[in-house]
Amino acid sequence: MKELLRTTDPTVIAFAKMLLQGEGIDCFEFDVNMSVLDGSLGILPRRLMVLDRDHFLAVAVLRDNEVDLGT
Repeated sequence: MKELLRTTDPTVIAFAKMLLQGEGIDCFEFDVNMSVLDGSLGILPRRLMVLDRDHFLAVAVLRDNEVDLGT
């Protein structure tokens, strides 16, 4: 698995997941339950992961839709 996106903004994660699922790309959200550690302040980022074979296409889909990948 490769990291595609890391953010503290849950709306960016939701938007990216919707775009990827629309293209048939499986994605997985990591660190969702880390909010327990930071007291639900949202200071710990969540990661969106994709399979290695889907990473290139996933990056293209998100860039085409102007999602900031932080790179």
